[in-house]
Amino acid sequence: MEIQNVLDKVIHGDCLEVMKQMPSESVDLVITSPPYNLRNNIGGGFKNPDVHWRNPGLKDGYDGYTDDMPYKDYILWQTKCVAEMFRLLKPNGAIFYNNKNRIQGGELEDRSIIVKDFPLRQVIIWKRAGGMNFNDTYFVPTTEQIYMICKKGFKLKPKMNKYGDVWEITQEMNNPHPAPFPVELTDRIIQSTTAQIILDPFGGSGTTAVSALKYNRNFILIEQSEKYCEMAKQRINNKDWRNEEPPYACDLFG
Repeated sequence: MEIQNVLDKVIHGDCLEVMKQMPSESVDLVITSPPYNLRNNIGGGFKNPDVHWRNPGLKDGYDGYTDDMPYKDYILWQTKCVAEMFRLLKPNGAIFYNNKNRIQGGELEDRSIIVKDFPLRQVIIWKRAGGMNFNDTYFVPTTEQIYMICKKGFKLKPKMNKYGDVWEITQEMNNPHPAPFPVELTDRIIQSTTAQIILDPFGGSGTTAVSALKYNRNFILIEQSEKYCEMAKQRINNKDWRNEEPPYACDLFG
């Protein structure tokens, strides 16, 4: 697969199979957030979502994907995905991989196990605006982790290292996808780098593509749900993102 043939495309397919067809060292940046395996649950709200939530968007999983794998299978799958992402990175590339720790059976499921064999440079804490918890054995989780996996040549743009490693960004509230990335988050990552070709293997509703276009970068989205592929295409073609003024370093830091 020639990389030029998939630039600015939304590809419908299994991300592992598609990535295997792409040439090594062909992308500058990966930004992605996979399913969290939320429906593989011992208790709490996802065990009986209709009891706890009026409109539980993820109670049936994602379109075409149940989000319910045995824990070991999920970790193996995600490790394979990260390995393919890393193979695709250029020598100065980086992966911003978002996942969420969980508590199951009274013990922490630390998702850092997925990235333990890769060159992890930093863990960014994404602090969301509130959360839900139907279990009285632990405090409500309000954070997620963005693992910054870098090849040796990766550097941020000048002055962009002034961001801290805790990002307070409200989760996306006006998106029909059940678990969308907020545009503010993908904007922050992309405008902090010089990356030109940006891959999102779990493309969802197309947020990574929207931010890439805003900063005049190329995107490649892979998404296994045909419904979400169409959602992303409509969002991209609608061009509403052009009305958003991108934040520049001088505005952010004075």
